[in-house]
Amino acid sequence: MEEVVVFVTAPSLAEGEIIGRYLVENRLVACANVIPGVTSIFRWKGNICREAEVLLILKTRKDLSERVLAEIKKRHSYSVPEVIVLPIVGGSEDYLAWVRESTQCGEL
Repeated sequence: MEEVVVFVTAPSLAEGEIIGRYLVENRLVACANVIPGVTSIFRWKGNICREAEVLLILKTRKDLSERVLAEIKKRHSYSVPEVIVLPIVGGSEDYLAWVRESTQCGEL
């Protein structure tokens, strides 16, 4: 499979929607789910932190992953944003074909 899922957390619904919309508009991802109400507990600079965040679940192609990461970094307010790319190992072929079609963004 050439499709991947990208997980990204953001500090607010507004920021998550800005990132997701940009990526969809520019055909870098086929879909951006922005899920509010996520509580993240993590270690940062020696402290245990608890923050309300939103989770973006992005569907795209593996060959676009680096471009997606670069665009997220440009628009994200965190100095170290969470961006995790996971392979899709199976799924609806109709949906995955739609992901491929929706991410034809004028590459070579």
